[in-house]
Amino acid sequence: MEKIHSHKDLKVWQESMDLVIKIYKVSKDFPKNEVYGLSSQLRRAAVSIPSNIAEGAGRKGENEFIRFLYIALGSLSEVETQLEISQRLDYINDIEEINKRIYFIRNMISNLIKSLK
Repeated sequence: MEKIHSHKDLKVWQESMDLVIKIYKVSKDFPKNEVYGLSSQLRRAAVSIPSNIAEGAGRKGENEFIRFLYIALGSLSEVETQLEISQRLDYINDIEEINKRIYFIRNMISNLIKSLK
């Protein structure tokens, strides 16, 4: 097994960073009246995922890391919900690709939690 030197070595952090970029790209075309609304919430929740993974990895002890991974899971669920709202409002046409990525990241975080317990 490869030695983890930093949170940047974690595949789940890398995947969640890619999700952030995807969220920023799809939300850039939201209506201007959503700049401080749904667009902002969606982006903040997406950014929270890799941020919490990084913060947890930088903490002392597995229990703290697990706690931050659960927070990242919560943010992932927020993103999923906000994407659904965006689709229902016709701001985004198809969220299937992003939902597949969310599902993949959710599994990775859950498996990481299990491995740390």
